[in-house]
Amino acid sequence: MRTNRIRTTALAATALVAALSLTACNGNEGTKSAGSAPAASTAPETPETPEASESPEASEAPETSASPTEAPSGSAATPAPGNTNGTAQSAKGTAAKDPGPVRTACTTANTKVTVTKVTRPINHLLLTLKNTGSGHCNAYYAPHLGFDGAQSVFPILEDSKPQAVTTLAPGEEAYAGIGLSGEPGQGKPHRSKNLTVHFAKSNGSTYDKPATLKLPSETFWDGNGFVTYWLSDRADALMY
Repeated sequence: MRTNRIRTTALAATALVAALSLTACNGNEGTKSAGSAPAASTAPETPETPEASESPEASEAPETSASPTEAPSGSAATPAPGNTNGTAQSAKGTAAKDPGPVRTACTTANTKVTVTKVTRPINHLLLTLKNTGSGHCNAYYAPHLGFDGAQSVFPILEDSKPQAVTTLAPGEEAYAGIGLSGEPGQGKPHRSKNLTVHFAKSNGSTYDKPATLKLPSETFWDGNGFVTYWLSDRADALMY
């Protein structure tokens, strides 16, 4: 009876050890299988999408041409469209270039002179001298005027003398105002139809060939009138 009990106990212990060993093996195999799961190692690779830096628009932008102010190496700079400032400034500089000392006098050979009647001031005429030549000329002193029927040169108003000689570039004009009479009743009026204009030299003498002008109708003058120096401003010539 006792022997059977011992044997039964031994068999039970052996069965327990075998069960524990089997459980341990099964546990190890389960751990090993979990460590090498096929989902992590055999997952299908997705195709790589091009990165933004490899996009033609992003990585290889088309080259732009050089800006108008930065010409490509080895070529001349091209002005920006519509930009004519350089040309305009250059042309103006050429036109305003200092001609240096001017010694040519304004005469009938290189100018045209006209006479007109003005409304203000009253009893005044205006002489306009235009340079029609190709170079600069000096309008020296005042014009020497001769009304037909006059016995002497018309008086020159010294108060109108400019600070410097009036120089005309081609196309420019100078002016001289003519006051036809003095105060009413101070002189005898004379009627004239023509006027001669003698141009002065640098020494004050006059050239032999004058310009002959037809006066506006009903032009009357007296010995108390005057003519101004040649001036560059029309208003200055008519202020006396």
